[in-house]
Amino acid sequence: MPAAPAFQAALGLAVKRRRLELELSQEQLSLRAELHQRWISNVETGKRNPSYASIRRLAAGLGLAASELIALAEQIEAQPDGRRTRSGSR
Repeated sequence: MPAAPAFQAALGLAVKRRRLELELSQEQLSLRAELHQRWISNVETGKRNPSYASIRRLAAGLGLAASELIALAEQIEAQPDGRRTRSGSR
């Protein structure tokens, strides 16, 4: 299977980081966002490229605006290895 595009992988990592920051399980997030847990898992692993409507629901479940979630993904995508934390350390 080919690797996910960088933006798709970055969005997945942004979702996962925020979810863990909020100490939510994928199941808890799925209930908050009204999305299936398996779908969230696929987004976090870069296997899904969500629509704008889904990004809005996902962001709302994470307590963010869609623009904030996308901004987090863009920050991750801009980093050389895409795995650094906000402070730049691993």
